[in-house]
Amino acid sequence: MSNTKKTGVSFDVQESIKYAEDSVVSQTLLNKDTGTITLFAFDEGQGLSEHTAPFDAVVHVLDGQAKVTLGGEPHDVRAGEMIIMPANVPHALQAEQRFKMLLTMIRGE
Repeated sequence: MSNTKKTGVSFDVQESIKYAEDSVVSQTLLNKDTGTITLFAFDEGQGLSEHTAPFDAVVHVLDGQAKVTLGGEPHDVRAGEMIIMPANVPHALQAEQRFKMLLTMIRGE
């Protein structure tokens, strides 16, 4: 589906990405100069190591549960919740159970 979904056509975001054993799967839905929208599926125990990004990002939890660490402070996030990750703040993510998220990154100030 990477950049192949036509605008104005509905689709089931939950079914658009599948879990893979011992893996993190990602799929870019939209990639523009102004930002990106990416789906992720994390198997239990998988994660993203601490890093920073030069732009604000929003994590919208679609399924499961994860721990998001922002600036050294852990936050438990569950299906239906969102968390905003500010630009230039170190963050990491660890799936405490299988976990799907929609990541929206906003480029700009």
